[in-house]
Order: sequence, then C-alpha cells, then structure tokens
Amino acid sequence: MHDDGGRARLAEAAKSYCNWGKWGPEDEAGTVNYITADDVRNAAGLVRKGRVFSLSISYGDDGPQKGHLRRFNPMSFMLRDGDDVYSRDLAGTPQGIGAADDVLILAAQGATHWDALGHIFYDSKMWNGYDCRLVSSMGAERNDIANYRNRITGRAVLLDLPRHLGVDWCQPGEGINSDLLQACADGQGVEVRRGDIVLLRFGQIAMCRAQDGWGDYAGGDAPGLTFDTLGWIDEHQIGGLAVDTWGAEVRPNDLACVTQPWHRVAIPQMGLLVGEIFDFEELAVDCAEDGVYEMFFSANPLPVKGSVGGPINPTAVK
Repeated sequence: MHDDGGRARLAEAAKSYCNWGKWGPEDEAGTVNYITADDVRNAAGLVRKGRVFSLSISYGDDGPQKGHLRRFNPMSFMLRDGDDVYSRDLAGTPQGIGAADDVLILAAQGATHWDALGHIFYDSKMWNGYDCRLVSSMGAERNDIANYRNRITGRAVLLDLPRHLGVDWCQPGEGINSDLLQACADGQGVEVRRGDIVLLRFGQIAMCRAQDGWGDYAGGDAPGLTFDTLGWIDEHQIGGLAVDTWGAEVRPNDLACVTQPWHRVAIPQMGLLVGEIFDFEELAVDCAEDGVYEMFFSANPLPVKGSVGGPINPTAVK
C-alpha cells in the first residue's frame, strides 16, 4: 500500500470531527460553547481552600523562544523612569515627583497563551468554514482572540500524566494516546465532563528546569497528544485543553504528511480551544497532596482585536 504520510487519516479526521455550523453559521468561539452558565455556577462551588494558582510562565526575555516561526520572548521598554523623575521636570511636573510608564512588545504565542480559532488553517479554511484570507496583514476579520474575552471560565481538571506513569516527566517524542488519557483520569478518580477545560501536564517544564535551561523546548521534540486523541476529545465534548508544552501534540508528529497534523483538525475543524506553555508544577503538587484534581478555572485573554493568539495569566482556584 502506498504510504501517503497519513494524508488519508488527516482528511478522514477533518471530515469526521468537523463541527462547522453546530453553534450557527456565524459562530467564532467553537467548543467553549459547551460551557454553560450552570457549569460556571457549579464550578464556583469547587473553591474550598481559597488557594489561587497562577498557571503562567513569566513574561520576560528569559522565556523559551529562540526565533522558531519568528517568535521571540516578550520585551519591555521604559517610556519614563525613576531617573527621569530624579533628574528633571517632566511634562510640567516638579523634579522628584512623577511616575514610570513602559511598553510591552511580544509575540502573541511567545509565552503562556490561547490559540485563537483564526490561528490554524486546513484546506484554505479556518473554523466554521471561513476563508483563510480573512486573516490578513491587517489582522483577523473572523475568529480573532477577542471572541474568547468572556468565555473561558468554569470547571477544569488536571490530568497529571507523569505522576500517573510514575516518572518525573514524559520523554520527548513520547505519544500520549486516548487510552492513557482515560486511564490517568480514572486513576486520579476524576471525571472529564462536557464543557471542562482539561489541563494536561506532560512535565516538560519540569524537565527544562531540572536541566537548567529551555533547550529546544520551542519547536523541538516533545511529549504530547497522538493524532487519535481527537476522538477522545470529541467524545467528551470538552470546552478546551491546555498543555505545558510548546505545541500540544507529540513531536516528532505521528503523521508525516503535514506539520502539526493534530492542530489541523482540532482548531479549524473541531473549533477546539487550545492553550500552550502553561505551568502546572505548583498546581500538580497540591493536587497530589490533597487528591483533588478538579478546580475553578478562569483564563480570559486580552481582547486584542484581530489577533490570533491570546497572552494570559490563567488561574486555578481550589
């Protein structure tokens, strides 16, 4: 049989898991529509200890980016600073009295972020059948990150794959399939429900910290989801998922026909909310200690008009 690098599997999955029109022809939010007002209200009841966990890496020049796909680490520059105040009158304000202002420059996918539904294309289309040319040099006319501005709050569950497997971290190139996702949830005693945000810890950030450097974290080999997990995700009707890796799916990819094949179905066809470069280390320790792997979660991005990525400081509250 001719080896097409998985192209037939990709095309079949793109058709099988297509949710276009499910929430109407004008929808630009995708699977977060599974999250209902009742889900948000019930999730608030999961707060018992009042402990808040930030799931973001720091936004700074010590981040993981090294120029792959033209992405760079966040940079900040002062517009006015303490030296200005100390040494001179500024804008009519007497010397010694003033303030500091700065500018932040960043790649939208450079640190912890959500992918907008206008981020990935398949067969010249993006989510809900919109033409990929609606994302131009002027920004995304459809499916931009602002569509998530008040949609990502509810119940989250952490699936701690390394702890389930009894290792410190999953190895680069290690594929995590549907059976293992379900076994991890069952082993932790947590049910994955419709509308959940599933937090997947592969342990790659722990590995980088143990090795005292990011290495090839951004775009290199990584543990991650195998292509078959699209079926598990579709079956569970989750609101979205977030990972502690650069690209969510296993690298090297398990289909060779295109780069990041899982993304080509998950985002433009399924409409899945996908988050990357999350930091679950502190949260994972707490979950292991108290055995509670469900929590209240909120991670609404900056509503940047036309952007296809969303910088965030996601928070889990237990």
